[in-house]
Amino acid sequence: MSQPPMADGQFARRIVDLSKECGDAGRRRPGPQHDDRTRLKGEDVLMASGVQAATPADVALSVRDLSVSLPRGMERAYAVENVSFDLKRGQILCIIGESGSGKSVTADAIMGLLSKMIRVSSGAIHLDGTNIVGLSSDKLRSLRGRVVSMIFQDPLSALNPLMTVGAQIEEVMAAHDVGTPKSRRSRAIDLLTEVRLPDPQLMYHQYPFRLSGGQRQRVMIAMALALEPAILIADEPTTALDVTTQAQILQLIRDIQRRKGMSVMFITHDFGVVAEIADSVVVMEKGRCVEQGSAEQVLKSPSHPYTRRLIAAVPHLTGKDRTPLEAAENVSILKVENLVKTYRSGSPLMGTQRIVPAVNGVTFDLTSGRTLGVVGESGSGKSSLGRLLIKLMECDSGSILFEDRDIAGLSEAEFRSLRPRIQMIFQDPFASLNPRSTVGRILTVGPVAHGEPYGEACERGRELLSHVGLDSGAFDRYPHEFSGGQRQRIGIARALMFKPKLLIADEAVSALDVSIQAQILKLLDQIQRETGVSMIFITHDLRVASQICDEIAVMHRGQIVERGPPSQIFLDPKSSYTRELVAAIPGEQPQGQPRHAANP
Repeated sequence: MSQPPMADGQFARRIVDLSKECGDAGRRRPGPQHDDRTRLKGEDVLMASGVQAATPADVALSVRDLSVSLPRGMERAYAVENVSFDLKRGQILCIIGESGSGKSVTADAIMGLLSKMIRVSSGAIHLDGTNIVGLSSDKLRSLRGRVVSMIFQDPLSALNPLMTVGAQIEEVMAAHDVGTPKSRRSRAIDLLTEVRLPDPQLMYHQYPFRLSGGQRQRVMIAMALALEPAILIADEPTTALDVTTQAQILQLIRDIQRRKGMSVMFITHDFGVVAEIADSVVVMEKGRCVEQGSAEQVLKSPSHPYTRRLIAAVPHLTGKDRTPLEAAENVSILKVENLVKTYRSGSPLMGTQRIVPAVNGVTFDLTSGRTLGVVGESGSGKSSLGRLLIKLMECDSGSILFEDRDIAGLSEAEFRSLRPRIQMIFQDPFASLNPRSTVGRILTVGPVAHGEPYGEACERGRELLSHVGLDSGAFDRYPHEFSGGQRQRIGIARALMFKPKLLIADEAVSALDVSIQAQILKLLDQIQRETGVSMIFITHDLRVASQICDEIAVMHRGQIVERGPPSQIFLDPKSSYTRELVAAIPGEQPQGQPRHAANP
């Protein structure tokens, strides 16, 4: 059965049929000049870190002195510079570092998926003893999926939206001339069963957009396992997932790795994940390998200052309550009662209607200068709650008292004058910032629309950029010129332009590295203590919630199942669902708290 055609270049990172993208990857040019005063190379790096160079029989993947050059004019000459490490057979190697450290570029170089703008300039990558640097496109294509396979960070963009799940798994096998149409279909269903997707027969016919984030990631794992590769590369596969889904995906990868004896290279910026699954660790900073060793050695006795900084920046789960603001008045800013929002799709006449209670009878109150954390899994209703509070959509019933005025039933025209007082910080700062506008225009267009003189708005915009840690030159630049953390700072500055009484932060730090995450959390805490603004902090990361929230509400299937201070939620949870969430957090538990067994 023929499949719809794919748009040119739309799926450049697919596992199969990618040879055109990497035709130039093997061409070599002179690498960087070696300076023994600043770095060690090859086996010297391994020996200096306390790791013995593995014998060829023990090694599934060996990278030696790998350098990947960047185009001229970039902030540094090499994306990856003289990186060396070994992935032993049957083990999990975690590569950790901040954005821009070269983790994903290293993985793309191994897969032969480097863009045409960058290329391997020196070094070697040995797969089962064969150097794949310089191999032809056809030979590289024959290795992908069969010898080494990859799970990408964002499964929605990596999967073809025009093809069913089953067809995409079968395509991996068809590209390598494996099996018959009947055997491929049987194998695809077996793989969907193996990755623990519900109703594999039904899933086989589903399109990616109909699946949840965790389900799409399981489909990516099934595709990666289709040809039983010896090596699996997982590039941040759990970053955007909630804690319970993350725990399930980690357990799945670990179980499959042990059962099949695979070698896994796991890329992450989360030391909690490292503590859960890693046998050995490589730490990268600005394209260089600064430390490597066993997971226990790197986590408990890090030798490099950069590794110590990364570990110190990790938000640990704490059972301590936050120190309240000294000048905070006990005045109600927001009071929500019996808020209801139900999503309906399909047709009742055709028997296809689907009813989902996104927010179901939610009640809480928030006083001035305090932060309420809203936590829960994907689909729990927390983001829908945030959109209702800022009136980006209308509720079905209930009341939202903002400064003693019920805004739930107000029309857009009636609510317009109140909108500046309730502002939102969005999860994806790049998508929420207009790419065609300068930062200055992004900051000033709202206040000017509400009557503030342009000159005053510009002056205050520059002051806020400085306040959130950006230089004055940022005012005239465009969003694409900034890193993820810097864009989030711009989003915070935009929200503060109106001097709001209530800030709603929807997953504001979920996609950021731990060090940038720590900076943003510190900034939000500082802003709250200086301005007295109240906050609703929506997150799926309970460790983050424990750091910044005065009170935490746990949502499940549209309802608040438990609410209380961090000391209660994390040390003495009352709800079985809360205990499941806490038990699923990768890494540390708060001191003195046993892992609760989840009630059935």
